[in-house]
Amino acid sequence: MAELVVVYKTPTDPAAFDRYYTATHIPLAKKMPGLRNYQVSKGDVAGPGGPTGAHLVAMLTFDSVAAIQAAFASPEGQAAVGDLPNFASGGADVMFFETSIV
Repeated sequence: MAELVVVYKTPTDPAAFDRYYTATHIPLAKKMPGLRNYQVSKGDVAGPGGPTGAHLVAMLTFDSVAAIQAAFASPEGQAAVGDLPNFASGGADVMFFETSIV
């Protein structure tokens, strides 16, 4: 399995971010081919030292890193990536990696 993790930094208008993300971006991203599971953080994103500057974390599961890359290359993936400027005013860090159970 592989995970795509997106850490959205605190936006200019958190309430507007939340509305747009829920109503528009999630349905758009869920169309990406190969997506197995889509989870988002709930509530504050904190670290051991307190606030992190992150507003929301999304974790998308795929079968492999190759499947993530194929999803990004698809029209649906390009639409999801192209949508980021419409709501992610604080920026976002995107990471993906293979996972294993230890």
